[in-house]
Amino acid sequence: MNARRNINFSIGYEMRNFLSGIGFMVLAAFGSSALAQTGGAVIGTGPGVGAAAETAEITATISAINHKTREVTLKGPQGREVTLQLSHEVKNFAHMKVGDTVTAKYVQALTLELKKGDKEVVSRTENAGAATAKPGEKPAGMAGRHLRIIAEVTAVDPATQTVTLKGPKRTVDLHVQDPEQFKLIAVGDRVEANYTEALAIAVEPAKK
Repeated sequence: MNARRNINFSIGYEMRNFLSGIGFMVLAAFGSSALAQTGGAVIGTGPGVGAAAETAEITATISAINHKTREVTLKGPQGREVTLQLSHEVKNFAHMKVGDTVTAKYVQALTLELKKGDKEVVSRTENAGAATAKPGEKPAGMAGRHLRIIAEVTAVDPATQTVTLKGPKRTVDLHVQDPEQFKLIAVGDRVEANYTEALAIAVEPAKK
């Protein structure tokens, strides 16, 4: 199954299907209109190399807590509410109170690099990590993932400036907008993609 994606780094959406966890649920629940986009850029860093990065931040207020079911209701900046059930992995749940502020910061970055003449095996490597607040500290958490993919160029179409990349799990057609970049790519080349995402959650006491 082929999926057409613009090389202007929308391929990042293919790679971030693994978004999960409480923080990502918070961001998704309040919708993109509630996100404060603190930075976003697509940067060409040289022949055969490109990078993109984006950050987003949202602040919500705890409007209700059910200690028996471990459910927390958050109200976003536009008044929209979402209720989340927190697992026992979320430390210091008892320290959360109605009126506390929850801040979620999300960062994602993608780099693509053309590997001329490289014969590295097509592969996919993923690493993930997480950390939570220690007992007695303010509730907080951090999570991040890094995904590295080596794909092979299996077809090049000059008429549409489209490149077909075969990865370990799927084949993707990319439209290369820059003609000079497109000229550098040949069948048999490798493309290395590195996608990184990180999320930080912090809970601050209500202002008196």
